[in-house]
Amino acid sequence: MKFWDSSAIIPLCLKEQMSETVKHLIKSDEDIVVWWATRVECLSALSRRRREGVLSTSAETKAKAILLTLSAEWSEIQPGELVRQRAERLLAIHPLRSADAFQLAAALIWAQESPQDLEIVCLDQNLREAAHKEGFTILP
Repeated sequence: MKFWDSSAIIPLCLKEQMSETVKHLIKSDEDIVVWWATRVECLSALSRRRREGVLSTSAETKAKAILLTLSAEWSEIQPGELVRQRAERLLAIHPLRSADAFQLAAALIWAQESPQDLEIVCLDQNLREAAHKEGFTILP
């Protein structure tokens, strides 16, 4: 079981440079754990790409269908006071945006505060660095 950041979910939904790499990772372990807001973050990324003209309406529709299929199967870390407290601590010590702090806080809750030997799938460089400093193994 691996924790997946939204940056790694998008290449599962669209053909991107890292798509084959993350598809290989999901085939090796289909148990995905994500933060509660991951689906919204992914939908935001898809809509932004369509508005910017990077993604056609039909490609967006197909990507959304894949996302909804994935989200029906993954496990989510729910919001709560503990997640918020972890995110606040992470913001004080790592150069993260709030959404990334929540992602990493959720991963820490999933890891029961012991991320050693646990993996996080992430393509965002700042989040990768923070997760590594917190003790996670970073993929890819």
